[in-house]
Amino acid sequence: MKRKPIYVEVEIQASIEDAWTYTQNPTLHEQWDLRFTSITYIPKKAPEEPQRFTYVTKLMPGLQVSGWGESKGEHQKENGTKTSSLHFGTPQKISPIAEGKGFWQYIPNDCGLTFLTQYDYVTRYGKLGVFMDLFFRPLIGWATALSFDVLKRWLETRENATAQYRRFFLTMLMSVLFSFIWIYHGLVPKILAVHPQEIMMTAPFMKSAEQMVVWIGVAEILLGLCWLYPRGKRRLFGLQIIFFPILTLAAIVADPTSIIAPFNPVTFNLSLWILSIIGFVLSKNLPSAKNCKRKRG
Repeated sequence: MKRKPIYVEVEIQASIEDAWTYTQNPTLHEQWDLRFTSITYIPKKAPEEPQRFTYVTKLMPGLQVSGWGESKGEHQKENGTKTSSLHFGTPQKISPIAEGKGFWQYIPNDCGLTFLTQYDYVTRYGKLGVFMDLFFRPLIGWATALSFDVLKRWLETRENATAQYRRFFLTMLMSVLFSFIWIYHGLVPKILAVHPQEIMMTAPFMKSAEQMVVWIGVAEILLGLCWLYPRGKRRLFGLQIIFFPILTLAAIVADPTSIIAPFNPVTFNLSLWILSIIGFVLSKNLPSAKNCKRKRG
């Protein structure tokens, strides 16, 4: 089956000159492009030579991929459209990409410009590499689209790329935490163990307390799964800002002695309430790969 090249397109309310600077200057480029940690231009020996560079992508502490790239040429049409072609690759065996080619295009419009890229690459490791690419290609496509939206916001709102990524990944980290908390508390003490304390907390409000605990556990698991959905984080944070004080009050009413226990509902829910407020603030206008077009046309 023929692989489709990666395509990403975004509308930016900025001038082509600004977009060109932020994408062709390596110091700026490495800040917004999630695919690269650092980019270093190699000085040209002659003006007509293509611009060569090296890049490094840090995957985790102590593990990185380094490679090479070459700007094969630049072209400008009469209508102001600019195109920059690229050839890239890496000799490192840890990378599923051997080498590839693509281009960036800057198309002027009434509101600013359309910025797009299309690229493809050759994988290594034969059929194993082709299989690995079934998972790697969507990931690198997502990273490209997220990076394009970060660039768009940097040019339009002047919020720098570092601040955007900090907000994005902190929000994702808190989302995983809340997902684990809700799924764990729904599954373990309410469904698997049906803990007596859970029944005691529900009994003052419900007649069939044991059955109700199980249904509450199911609801909590569903809420935990909602945290794994890519969008709508701010609504979930807002819901929890309202929800945690109610849960705390209900726990105290059901068992007033719980407030003197270690790791009691007051301190635990207060911590989650504060985290929800922080998440609500951080998650406003998060960058998203969903804001980019991923297909031509």
